[in-house]
Amino acid sequence: MADASIARPAAPARTSDGLGQLLARHGALVGLVLLVLFNLAFTPNFVSWQTLNVNLTQVAAIVIVAVGMTLVIATGGIDLSVGSLMAISGALAPLILLGQILPMPHPLLAVALAFVLPVLVAGAFGWFNGFLITRYRIQPIVATLVLFIAGRGIAQVVTNGNLQVFRNPEFQVIGLGRLFGIPVQVILMLILVAGAAWMLRRTLFGRQILAVGGNEQAARLAGIPVASVKRRVYLISGLCAGLAGLVVIAINSASDANLIGLGMELDAIAAVAVGGTLLAGGRASITGTLLGALIIQLVRYTLLANGVPDSAALVAKAGLIVLAVWLQQGRKST
Repeated sequence: MADASIARPAAPARTSDGLGQLLARHGALVGLVLLVLFNLAFTPNFVSWQTLNVNLTQVAAIVIVAVGMTLVIATGGIDLSVGSLMAISGALAPLILLGQILPMPHPLLAVALAFVLPVLVAGAFGWFNGFLITRYRIQPIVATLVLFIAGRGIAQVVTNGNLQVFRNPEFQVIGLGRLFGIPVQVILMLILVAGAAWMLRRTLFGRQILAVGGNEQAARLAGIPVASVKRRVYLISGLCAGLAGLVVIAINSASDANLIGLGMELDAIAAVAVGGTLLAGGRASITGTLLGALIIQLVRYTLLANGVPDSAALVAKAGLIVLAVWLQQGRKST
């Protein structure tokens, strides 16, 4: 009887089920291809280096933040503070460059510290988020809401609410520089995506992240240091936000604590959701997050290029998130 049951041919899958599984697993890639095909057919001057450059440079900061957000969501958490941490990082760097914190004996030392210290400070705040969540059992949405509110206030206090204008070519290479014609920020984005994807798939820490998000209690019983894993992913999220803050101010040659990173937490979460990472945790795709961010950016570009108001992009973004969640439900049921 056992042999007969093994030999029995499986019932043919319905075409609709196969299509649903395809969309659930590769929906981001399919969506991106369809958007590109639409623009090739209907958007003037879509095939140009300028168009590619505009879309990649505008999406780079979102992807950098979304990489850290992907790891946080993979553990079953959320990080609402990333926009405010961008503001803190972006507020500190000009103060260092202009010597308003400490006088610097050499300009290159100021540039080096402006690259390193703001990112480390943002990472420390990210670790603080993880500490609140693991030490005091505070829900991630509540714990990160603290810095979502207070973080931007900290940035405004540090700068006295003033716009900080600076010009430093050595520092601004992170936002305006090019290597072999490719924007440096895009290169940083791709390196970060590749490194995070490798870490998630090939390292013990990556497997621990997915285990914690899949079943925290089982992970704890299996000997995984759950608290340590969560603190590290929030630390990484903070570091990513700090780096993105530097990219943004380098592009603008100015830092405004009121505007840097404003709404970035929503863009990052949207990119993660559209990219196929389960919002409940336990399954994640860094490359999917990259595709999700590209889709969101390309939808906005497509609407603007075809004469649709920018406000419609917000509605389209909301629709994409709803579609992504619906596809995730189908994926969990397969």
